[in-house]
Amino acid sequence: MLQDPVRRRLYEYVAAQGREVGRNEAAEAAGVTRTLAAHHLDKLAEAGLLESGSRRLTGRSGPGAGRPAKVYVRARAERSVSLPARDYRTAAELLAEAAEQAGLDAGLCAAAHRRGEALRGSAAPCGGLDEAMEMLAARGYEPYLEGAEETAGLEARVVRMRNCPFHVIAERFPPLVCGMNLALLQGLFGTDGPVRARMDARRGECCVVVEPSKNNGD
Repeated sequence: MLQDPVRRRLYEYVAAQGREVGRNEAAEAAGVTRTLAAHHLDKLAEAGLLESGSRRLTGRSGPGAGRPAKVYVRARAERSVSLPARDYRTAAELLAEAAEQAGLDAGLCAAAHRRGEALRGSAAPCGGLDEAMEMLAARGYEPYLEGAEETAGLEARVVRMRNCPFHVIAERFPPLVCGMNLALLQGLFGTDGPVRARMDARRGECCVVVEPSKNNGD
């Protein structure tokens, strides 16, 4: 489905916006005609990768407001393909349930912190928000900079994440898994660098945000 380069660009653009996207906007972003964009967007919706609807993009209503336009947003459902079939989700849920019942939160967070440090390797702590966003994107968090247009200084900005790689398990065991996620990112970014990870849950997004450290003198 995403092997076609145009279709993949359209999907990635819509997914990255975190809001409804119209055909004209998507076509311009992908550098293709509106007709071609509409074809691929509808195919993505048919495959369940996008959700489609309609609304007036002008923001007006009533006579003279124009016809509603078709809009697209990334589908909320999670999909994975494994050949032959594997059931890692059930295993993860069972392990999370056992850890929660046994009160192993502290041990899990310690292990997650060590894993974050191992992922960073011998590299120095993350150098700033731009580098943090690259690291998060590489791990599937889909980061974006909140306040990028409202503030002039990086110190006032926060990196939020549209995707939680542990979403399904986090929904069933939020304190356990969100604590693990925070510890993982704290290990990945270090504790003495210019950025820090902290908990700041927001519905539909990752429970962790990344921001400049309070002790960052830059």
